[in-house]
Amino acid sequence: MKHLGVLAHSTGGAALCFLTFCEEGFRRTGRNEHPDVTLDYIAFGYSMPAWDAGDHAAVRDTLATSARRLARAGADFFVCPDNTAHLALEVPGAELPLPGLHIAEVVAEQAAAEGRTRVGVLGTRYTMDAELYPRAFAARGIAAELPDADDRDLVNEVIFTELVNGVISDGSRQEYLRVIERLADRGCDAVALVCTEIPMLITPDVSCLPTLDSTRLLARAAYEVAVGERAMPDWHGGPR
Repeated sequence: MKHLGVLAHSTGGAALCFLTFCEEGFRRTGRNEHPDVTLDYIAFGYSMPAWDAGDHAAVRDTLATSARRLARAGADFFVCPDNTAHLALEVPGAELPLPGLHIAEVVAEQAAAEGRTRVGVLGTRYTMDAELYPRAFAARGIAAELPDADDRDLVNEVIFTELVNGVISDGSRQEYLRVIERLADRGCDAVALVCTEIPMLITPDVSCLPTLDSTRLLARAAYEVAVGERAMPDWHGGPR
């Protein structure tokens, strides 16, 4: 079995990824056993000035520090349960010391397996404004649909004022569900929850569209790598 390194960049998403990975072991085996896992987290608040300045290279340097610590801890590969962080991980630079699964590729792979043709994208403003998901979906013949500008602002505000701080509000849930309904009206056949905290607010039972939960999809893909059911990744950071 392979040793997983969780390269954390936001609290809730990293915790949910870690929990899902561990619980997958029990779900599959009926025992409280799973491949080794190590989590490293440099609080994302230290990187917010760089995000606001558009300095992705500085964020990459911080993430690379965590990656080096994971490698020293014996991890064989990493996952980063933070979609926005992948904008920094894709910046050209020295290879990271261990390979990692790319979260957008995992989500797009699942969308294709389900036969999706138009997927709504909900995440931080940084992620929604980027080509991260449109590119991954387009490579599989899937269209990416973004909320309107006002709705993007709302989605982003809830993430940074509530979700990353562990606040789950029914009022915000209703606003997100309204945004998802608008995406359904525009022809979406699924919605990708591509801020890793959103699955704590929007669950499949309340959404009018099928959800692509980036956090849990990444964790389960990591489990498959760790037990040899999925090939080891070959991405060491940098452009896809």
